[in-house]
Amino acid sequence: MELLREREMEKPRLSFWQIWNMSFGFMGIQFGFGLQNANVSRIFETLGASIDQIPILWIAAPLTGLLVQPIIGYFSDRTWTPLGRRRPYFLFGAIASSLALVVMPYSPYLWVAAGMLWILDASINVSMEPFRALVADNLPSDQRTEGFAVQTFFIGVGSVIASAMPYVLSNVFNVANTAPVGEVPPSVKISFICGAVVFLGSILWTVYRTKEYSPKELAVFNGEDISDVKMASEPEEKASMKEILTDLRAMPKTMMQLAMVQFFSWFALFAMWIYTTSAVTSQIFGATDSSSALYNEGADWVGLCFAAYNGISALAAFALPWLARRTSRKFVHSLSLIIGGISLATVSLVESPNMLMLNMVGIGLAWASILCMPYAILAGALPAKKMGFYMGVFNFFIVLPQILAAGILGFFTRWAFNGDTMMAIVLGGVSMVFAGMLVVFVKDEDEPNKIPSATQRSSTLKSQVTTA
Repeated sequence: MELLREREMEKPRLSFWQIWNMSFGFMGIQFGFGLQNANVSRIFETLGASIDQIPILWIAAPLTGLLVQPIIGYFSDRTWTPLGRRRPYFLFGAIASSLALVVMPYSPYLWVAAGMLWILDASINVSMEPFRALVADNLPSDQRTEGFAVQTFFIGVGSVIASAMPYVLSNVFNVANTAPVGEVPPSVKISFICGAVVFLGSILWTVYRTKEYSPKELAVFNGEDISDVKMASEPEEKASMKEILTDLRAMPKTMMQLAMVQFFSWFALFAMWIYTTSAVTSQIFGATDSSSALYNEGADWVGLCFAAYNGISALAAFALPWLARRTSRKFVHSLSLIIGGISLATVSLVESPNMLMLNMVGIGLAWASILCMPYAILAGALPAKKMGFYMGVFNFFIVLPQILAAGILGFFTRWAFNGDTMMAIVLGGVSMVFAGMLVVFVKDEDEPNKIPSATQRSSTLKSQVTTA
């Protein structure tokens, strides 16, 4: 009887292709992010933004994440429709993001482009947050690292194609990568239109190829009383602000420890995203005029570099779970961040564009781990009923360092670094190395290497029954 209940409460393992379909939509989400990360600073500079204005213009990305993800996570925990719990949010976010991607490169003024970035980021966050919770909803504990790794693979694939697209269009298909002063080049415009199509198409694939467990099924898996679970047709009590604040105070210890790691990791990433184009075009290509052919050649190369590190992350996504099983998730994450931080800081030593590709290998390894390991560690420490809410709150520690970076990097670059944007990149590298050191203090409560699998638990129960 005990053995029967053990099996009833264990989530079924999903096949590789079921995990593949569940994660496929992330390729579209990251296609949008990839185009943004590689080209938004370029669009802002083209429309007249100065170097110290760029961080503030980028503040849309972290602020929308700070506001949107916890709200979406909270409501997706309490949603049940014919499309399920998380999928309605995927679909709405994809439609709004696709529209913003089409409009953004055609912005006639800087303020229009900045506004489109707000809409784009808010919409991407609506789609992205429920994807993290979906992996925790659908997979048993010992498959979650694999689930987040497959997401990381699609993040890498989407970013590779998106980041490289302007370069490929201009160098392979002879699409112009320059335009009159104040206009975005045709290669960038076409890339954003393609991004809108890929975003919506990949999300539709996941929406129609993935099933979700109902609230009552999840209650069974979690050993809860299903009589307390309400479906969509039943009235649900509205949560008070007091309840939300209580949940925030009850944040698991592992989540707080990971928060510090995330803070310094994402400060580094934000510095890289907003200043790599300026640093590389000015110091490696020697270009200062954002409308010149040399500047646009350098900006295209930055896109190719971003494609390279995302390509490395896609490959590393399958290697990291293998390595984690033989060591630990903490070891893998710490090592990856330290290697990535050193690679980012030493961009300042590079003199040839081709040499940048070596740095992208280490950055790609860190990026793969950032997208996989913290969520795999976190999912096992969270209460299942509040998975979406806490995943959204966890995003605070991604966006807060970006807000800080947006607020201080412009000042530091102008006054402390004398306009040298490469020093902002070095600062980011130091921050990432520090994040790697902080991983040592994280407690992984759900480490697969230390927790018996379902099969092992069943075998133990059988042996106990036999002994009895």
